[in-house]
Amino acid sequence: MGTMPADTLWIPITLGAALAQTLRNAAQRRLVGELGTLGATLVRFVYGLPFALLWLAAVCAWSGAALPRGNAAFTGWVWLGAASQIVAMAFLLRAMAERSFALGVAYSKSEVLLVAVFGLVFLGDALTPGTSLAVLLGTLGVLLLSPADAQRLLRALVLGWSTRPALFGLASGAAFALAAVAFRGATLQLAGASAAVSAATTLVVSLALQTLMLGGYLLARDARVVRAVLRLWRPSAFAGLMGAAASAGWFTAFALEPAAHVRTLGLSELVFSTALSLRLFRERFTRLELAGMALLAAGLILVTLRP
Repeated sequence: MGTMPADTLWIPITLGAALAQTLRNAAQRRLVGELGTLGATLVRFVYGLPFALLWLAAVCAWSGAALPRGNAAFTGWVWLGAASQIVAMAFLLRAMAERSFALGVAYSKSEVLLVAVFGLVFLGDALTPGTSLAVLLGTLGVLLLSPADAQRLLRALVLGWSTRPALFGLASGAAFALAAVAFRGATLQLAGASAAVSAATTLVVSLALQTLMLGGYLLARDARVVRAVLRLWRPSAFAGLMGAAASAGWFTAFALEPAAHVRTLGLSELVFSTALSLRLFRERFTRLELAGMALLAAGLILVTLRP
């Protein structure tokens, strides 16, 4: 059997990252009942760090590169990204607990749309017609996912923004968007390092900071949660492994292929999460919810493929 061409290697890596992220979300959701929202969020950082360290060691050994040296800008970007991701994960878990696993994941995908909006507000990036259409489709999709009254759709669309799942999901997407911008900024500060080494280094530092920030907060507030996280090491370790694998996959794919292509193929996570919702959590969706997911996916594809 022949080896896969280098120019298509990013495809299985991206699919693997999307699947790993779906499994991580599912594992974390199952832990919410025993650990609470913040405890389940801590799991992703505490148990992901050892695997991230192994990935960094493997990348450096394979490339023969030394660990890059950061600077003040790198530190600032990593701190911002680490804090934003903690907030994003907490809101994501709340969104999934409020409604369903797949819909919670779909809400968080508003991240890509919000990146376009943030670019306009903070960087002055113009919204192209394609991007504007993507924002419109995505917004409509989010509203359809959480209608207040499915029998009166127009009223439901207006009130959809006020529902708790929609607000938690949008907050999660906004925080994920900010984290993505911050982590990208951090990797760019590691001059002279390859994309893979920069990504692995940023991941390790961010997970260490997140473990200290959230772990320290929970130790001061309720140490029983931290003890519970350590006690439930078997399911928690799986969540950490899948989280580290997902992050490693995303960053590696970005190093091999333009981000727009990776992000588009990464929408396969919606397919994986829907399958898990149907099989694992026994959840069912209305036609309105499925239409909302389809519109959101269409908007995400348009925004990631914009020129």
